[in-house]
Amino acid sequence: MALTAQDVSRIAHLARLELTEPEQAALLPQLNGFFSIVEQMSAVDTTGVEPLYTPLSAVQQVALRLRTDLVTEGDARDANQRSAPAVEDGLFLVPKVIE
Repeated sequence: MALTAQDVSRIAHLARLELTEPEQAALLPQLNGFFSIVEQMSAVDTTGVEPLYTPLSAVQQVALRLRTDLVTEGDARDANQRSAPAVEDGLFLVPKVIE
C-alpha cells in the first residue's frame, strides 16, 4: 500500500505537524519505504516461533533479572496529604467537574 501526498498531509495534520510542501514531498518516499519494510516483515511466517523478551536470548542463555517484590517504603499517606486543601477519610477531596 503506497501512501499519497494527501495521506502525508493528513498524517501531518493528525500529528499536529506543520510541514511545507517540500518537506511533505521529502517525507513521502521515507514513509513509503518504512511501510514496505513493515509489509515484508508481516509476510514472514512466524508460526511456532517463541517471542523474545530480549534479542540477546536468540544467541545466548539470558537469566531474567527479577527482584523480589518487597515493600521498601512505609505508609506515607499522612505526609503526602498534609499539603492537600481538603482530605476526608484518607481521600483527597476535589471540586466536582462533571455534572
